[in-house]
Amino acid sequence: MKAFIIGVSGAVGGLLARNLIDRGDDVAGLVRREEQRTDLSAQGVEAHVAQLADLTADSLAPMLTGADVVVYTAGSNGGKWEVTAAIDGEGVVKALEAARLAGVSRFVLVSVLPEAGREHDLGDDVEFYFAVKKLIDVTVSMSDLDWLILRPSLLVDRNGIGTVSLGPAQPHDEIPREDVAATLALLLHEPRIRRRILELTQGTTPIAWAVLANLP
Repeated sequence: MKAFIIGVSGAVGGLLARNLIDRGDDVAGLVRREEQRTDLSAQGVEAHVAQLADLTADSLAPMLTGADVVVYTAGSNGGKWEVTAAIDGEGVVKALEAARLAGVSRFVLVSVLPEAGREHDLGDDVEFYFAVKKLIDVTVSMSDLDWLILRPSLLVDRNGIGTVSLGPAQPHDEIPREDVAATLALLLHEPRIRRRILELTQGTTPIAWAVLANLP
């Protein structure tokens, strides 16, 4: 399989790339700086240097040509409104259209569990982030691509444990990024799980079993 990861230099995107390469897959992606391209190339990732905000669907599409799936892991993490709008909003719409133009039928979006952080006063920037995430989930779900949306709970940087809870609805908790990437890698290799929104958090089910449990 060849996967094109938008956000390949990020935490989840980078972990996903290593998972896929270890499985023998080809990985390409989009990075913002030449030094990132050099570092990723050494790991076996074919990286293209460009600012997502500066690209159009037409200019992004040639980079996606030949991919089996586009995975969108980029995100603003609730930063400034203009960054959220460009990356979590317009960027996804642009990538959807570029995938269609490039003839890539599969599109996987890493979104966010809607309840994440609701026990805190999130502030206007984060509330805007959640609103954009919800609208983009709707946009992806209405596309004619073979889409999948994964909504992880609060992301943490501790070591993954290899067990999760995965399904149409999950309680808000937290989950190591390593386990998110491992789950994504298996989902990408299970094409029967399609046109679904799945929520992901820490749990006691081995990742492979959790993925199989969501087969139609």
